[in-house]
Amino acid sequence: MFLLVFLNCFNNSAIGQSEPISEAKTDKLVKQALANFRESNFEKSLIISRVALNAASNIKDPSLISRSYTIIAANYNELGEVDKAIFFYNKSLYYANKTNNDTIKYNLYNNLGNVYCFEKKQFDKGIGYYKKSIAYGLKINDLNQVYFTNVNIAWAYFDINKYDQGDLFLKYINTNNKKYGDKSTDVIVNMLNGMYSSYRKDYEAANEFFLKAIEAGKKTEEKSDLAYAHLEYSKFLNKIDKPREAYKNLTSYNKVTEDLYNEEKLKKASIAGFSLELDEYKRQIDKIENEKVEQYHSLKKSRIIVILFILISLILLFLIITLVKNIRFKKKHNLELLKAKEIAEEASLLKTQFISTISHELRTPLYGVVGITNMLLEEHKELSQSQHLSALKFSARYLLSLVNDILQINKIEENKVVLETLTFNISDEITMIKNSLSFLSQKNNNKINVSIDPNIPEYLIGDKLRLAQILMNLVSNALKFTKDGEVEIIVNLDRIEGKIYFLDFLIKDNGVGIAVVDQGKIFEKFVQVGRKDEDYQGTGLGLSIVKKLLGLFGSTITLVSDIGEGTSFAFIIPFEYDPEKTKNIIEEIEVDLTSNEVFKILIVEDNLINQLVTKKIIEKNNYICKVVDDGFGALRILESEEFDLILMDINMPLMNGFETTKRIRLQGIKTPVVALTAFDKDEITDEAISSGINDIIIKPFEPVKLFKIINYLISEAKNAG
Repeated sequence: MFLLVFLNCFNNSAIGQSEPISEAKTDKLVKQALANFRESNFEKSLIISRVALNAASNIKDPSLISRSYTIIAANYNELGEVDKAIFFYNKSLYYANKTNNDTIKYNLYNNLGNVYCFEKKQFDKGIGYYKKSIAYGLKINDLNQVYFTNVNIAWAYFDINKYDQGDLFLKYINTNNKKYGDKSTDVIVNMLNGMYSSYRKDYEAANEFFLKAIEAGKKTEEKSDLAYAHLEYSKFLNKIDKPREAYKNLTSYNKVTEDLYNEEKLKKASIAGFSLELDEYKRQIDKIENEKVEQYHSLKKSRIIVILFILISLILLFLIITLVKNIRFKKKHNLELLKAKEIAEEASLLKTQFISTISHELRTPLYGVVGITNMLLEEHKELSQSQHLSALKFSARYLLSLVNDILQINKIEENKVVLETLTFNISDEITMIKNSLSFLSQKNNNKINVSIDPNIPEYLIGDKLRLAQILMNLVSNALKFTKDGEVEIIVNLDRIEGKIYFLDFLIKDNGVGIAVVDQGKIFEKFVQVGRKDEDYQGTGLGLSIVKKLLGLFGSTITLVSDIGEGTSFAFIIPFEYDPEKTKNIIEEIEVDLTSNEVFKILIVEDNLINQLVTKKIIEKNNYICKVVDDGFGALRILESEEFDLILMDINMPLMNGFETTKRIRLQGIKTPVVALTAFDKDEITDEAISSGINDIIIKPFEPVKLFKIINYLISEAKNAG
């Protein structure tokens, strides 16, 4: 900025000039000059054009400059100064190309076509200009002007006796005459038809067309067209041997021409034109002088720039030296940062591995605890009222919920959660959530009220599992902190954008509320507000998971709450509504195949308690079941016996489940294999598929889900066989 200001101080010379004429007044002058030209008042037209051109140059308006030059060129063309006309037309074209006004460009190319065809007799060049004019006419969708240019092209071809080529354009003219023709073209169109009829030796039609042309010409102000009509009619009459009538029309041509271009007019116009040329020369001289002044100032600036360049070079040299020192320092610092980054990445990896290992180690005994508890309750109905057994089952499920929450938060932070595309009914999903939380609502004597906007479609497409997880966390939270009250689940249609429906969810309670000072903390991990030592309030991960899951949907959550007034959580999630796509998804859903057949199942499991639990679940469904302790045992028994399905543990000593399955497949055994594991599904899916495992089920599991998978895979295997 300093350099710019410094240099501008040396460029303050200015050329004094009078106040410029406004754009509106200049435009008015241009229109006045054009009106004078059309009245054949060339002197006045040139004088006003000169004033308009100077005004347009002062305000530097390329459109007005171009229009002024066009009128000047047209005047010279009418006065027979063809070369000057071409010079000024080209000047006009130069300024027209600086604008976006395609109408000006259309007119200029049309006028240049007229000059080259009818004055210079360079027809190829002239017709080339005409065709450029038509291109601009089509671009601006001005079909009237396109029609007019076609008239000129036809006339040009007829003028050089190329009637067959001109006939194509004449046909277009005659076809569109009623649509685009007017009084200004009637004279020439009739004249052209007369010329063509004469060429075809249809003399009666030719004579009629010429008479129509002359009659139309007498009614228009454009007397030059009337003159051309008399001239061409004279040629025709001479051709058919009517010399007297031919002479009469030639006399009429001379009279009209004389009226248009009388000597006094031409003299005055010549003087006006000379003054205009002087102005043009003066403009060129002023331009040269201005360039000289600019060169002088430029030279002066150059000296200053050289001095400044030397100073800047010295400053740059100093900066380079400083930069080199900084680079050396940063290089050393970056090595330290890189090392710290590697340590952080290693720590993150260790954290992930630790969480994965801990979750597996916890899920394995939990599977046994939950399974044995269920077995006790089923086999000994008298224990169903036992507080100790209920406490054991509750504690196991609480511990499992904690493990799942920690895994979920870790997966989101590691960007391993991908939203699924499933079709679902929003009313059914919320009803299921309400029913599953009925125990918690009864515990605190709460009511759950549901309100769903009827404008929401029956079936939507999106990740219903993540939505259910969000709602479960928020509604269970509301139920925990509300006693003898109400929890509302309200879903409204916010807006529609194409096939995307934005649903507005509101979870509202009239419980204890959250203080304003605590509202910023509740979405952090392991944070609990208002917890008493004797109360069970969960892990403190629920709201953190909700916030992160909403982030996957591209949404945020808002909170309104106050102590004693209750709490409201609101968020908006977009879902797709596409009946055709929904139909396809529903058709692709795997049908739960039930069977009364007795299947033979092989369990490969090293943990004795888990063996007992899994075997009990399988045999309860009247299936035949055999158990082996490891992979080698599985390979041995498969040599002598056939099974309908294999339940394979993954984490086993000696040989794990992946390697065991690979060896089973290498032996050509196609029996379906289901991984029954405590590992998280996302961690082992790729390796499971590559080893030949057909499906995965995570321990602890719902027996119904296991039997659904068993029935489906066995049915598929039999159909494939």
